[in-house]
Amino acid sequence: MSTQTDSLRVAAAQIAPVWLDRTRTVAKVIAALEAAAEDGARLVAFGEALVPGYPFWLANTDGARFESPFQKAMHAHYLREAVQIEAGHLQPVCDTARRLGLDVVLGVIERPQDRGGHSLYASLVCIATTGEITNVHRKLVPTHEERLAWSPGDGHGLRTQRLGPFTVGALNCWENWMPLPRAVLYAEGEDLHVALWPGGEHNTRELTRFLAREGRSYVISASGLMRRDDIGPDVPHRERLLAALPEMPANGGSAIAAPDGTWVVEPVVGDERVLVATIDHAEVRRERQNFDPAGHYSRPDVARLVINRERQRTVLEG
Repeated sequence: MSTQTDSLRVAAAQIAPVWLDRTRTVAKVIAALEAAAEDGARLVAFGEALVPGYPFWLANTDGARFESPFQKAMHAHYLREAVQIEAGHLQPVCDTARRLGLDVVLGVIERPQDRGGHSLYASLVCIATTGEITNVHRKLVPTHEERLAWSPGDGHGLRTQRLGPFTVGALNCWENWMPLPRAVLYAEGEDLHVALWPGGEHNTRELTRFLAREGRSYVISASGLMRRDDIGPDVPHRERLLAALPEMPANGGSAIAAPDGTWVVEPVVGDERVLVATIDHAEVRRERQNFDPAGHYSRPDVARLVINRERQRTVLEG
């Protein structure tokens, strides 16, 4: 049986950043939040690294070349435009979440002061309806060429949060392929999973439905979008980037799957769009009847998981 209190209206905001421009990208995030709220959404999720954008130049401009003036210039610009939460860079988003009564999951490139302020992390930031930042999860393992720009994160942010009838967890990109981080969220009661992606249907079409079926949870895959035309006039070495990058480095692929693995919203490719749907917690309970990955279908007497949630810092005070 389903009741009105079982339902939640959720959104995946598939937008392109104003690439490598933090302030103008935050403005687009706010516009998407307003559109989602107008359609009744309570939770809005955005793609990985959306603010200020994914480092698409690395794979297309010989990103591993040591002491390259070009690579140094791009990295310096990336650092400047990255998000420092302590400096209030996300305050406009927090204020909007509070004003509209929204929970937000936002992918950012974080430049945290607690690691010296000059290294970058692919982080997902959770913002509550109070406007408070309730969790920051730094991506555990940057993927392939991402390691040329991003640092490895830690387990501090592997946490779930309650939202209405649901327990929400989130992971960045290929973390969604890592069984143990998924298991942590399952053990925390997750039944609404948010998977953040820089944008690519090749990732979301198969994995979204698999994650839903494995976790017996709803899964929102929130993807970014990036077109070559999104390289603005203020980006360093614009002409070289226009020549090097493909026409669409990230094609979106945002989608929502139900706990039985069926589509609520099939992957949307190539368009900026705010995808909104109503989900029903009764569907979670139905699917948990025969499989619950951290409950009746687990054997903690045989295999258990240990997690270190300590925030990694270079200097610890005694």
